[in-house]
Amino acid sequence: MNAQRDIANVAFSRTSAALRVAAGARAAQARRANAAASQPVAHASQPTFISRHADPNPRNTLRRVAACALAALALAGCAKEPPQALGTLEWDRITLPAPAAEKVVRIDVREGQRVKAGARVLQLELDRTRSQWQAAQAQAQQSAQALAELEAGPRSEAIDQARANLAAAQAQQRDASAYYERVRPLGQRQLIAAAAADVDRARAAAGNAVAQVRAAEAALLELERGNRREDIAQGRAALAAAQAQAAVQQVTFGKLDVLAPRDGVVDSLPYKLGDQAPVGSPLAVMLVGPRPFARVYVPETLRQDVRVGRAAKVYVEGRARAWNGRVRMIRSESSFTPYYALTGEDAARLSYLCEVELSDADAVDLPAGLPVRAEFAP
Repeated sequence: MNAQRDIANVAFSRTSAALRVAAGARAAQARRANAAASQPVAHASQPTFISRHADPNPRNTLRRVAACALAALALAGCAKEPPQALGTLEWDRITLPAPAAEKVVRIDVREGQRVKAGARVLQLELDRTRSQWQAAQAQAQQSAQALAELEAGPRSEAIDQARANLAAAQAQQRDASAYYERVRPLGQRQLIAAAAADVDRARAAAGNAVAQVRAAEAALLELERGNRREDIAQGRAALAAAQAQAAVQQVTFGKLDVLAPRDGVVDSLPYKLGDQAPVGSPLAVMLVGPRPFARVYVPETLRQDVRVGRAAKVYVEGRARAWNGRVRMIRSESSFTPYYALTGEDAARLSYLCEVELSDADAVDLPAGLPVRAEFAP
């Protein structure tokens, strides 16, 4: 389309120039006629020279010029324009999300500033996240001490206490058994009042004493054998969970200093000093990458010829030169043509999103958002 427009402009310029020449020829002819009328008639012996190339009728000159202009316009209409697609110039964008819902207390950059990887972009308030980190650290220490207690086993004093409880239970069992043995024959011979009830109570006391001895023995055995392996494993798991939670809080605390992950340009800062952004919202948007790329929409008729790696020329609106590039991505899913890519017959067709990466070194100075036109090499 641009090539056709250029040819038409050239033809129009040449036509205008020819018309100016014809007008000058008519004026010169009129001047010569006036001069000839004011001079005497030349002697017959003087030779008269008439140019074979001069056309005395200026209308014939206009007809020839018009015919040349029409021929140039016809050639321009017949010129075949290369396949092209419209779109915008873009850079790879990355966002820096908010790690916590904290207030912005410091901004170290401005929009449009170029920064290096690791440079601080802004800072969020630290107090609450620092306290959460310290609480997680304390919980991790508590879990570590609990695991150490499980691994060390019971104290010797607890074992000695269990042995003493066993000895007391055994003494009580012996006393209860002896009393039962004394009252049982008396009850059989009914030598004591309420013999049956006394014998039953003595029998129950002796049985209870035996059970107390067994419980004391089991408690002592448990202490002597130490803690179970499953209990120690649970303690280790609890310690690992507490340490992981402390590590999460530490990472969150470190992210409150929002740093640039890559070299690039700060494109926008949605939040200002004193704002409190929700978790995950973009605190800054950066443009990164070595060079920009053209995001264009390929018409349906050109989709089969456009593949990854194909060379292309990218024309930026307002710039006369063309930038070299190669197709780095083209979508297989079609979409409706966006409003800025509606060109004549393409308005009712589907299009395919395509990205053409610019390869010229000076393309790094081009800003994002400029309208572009990509022409694909045959």
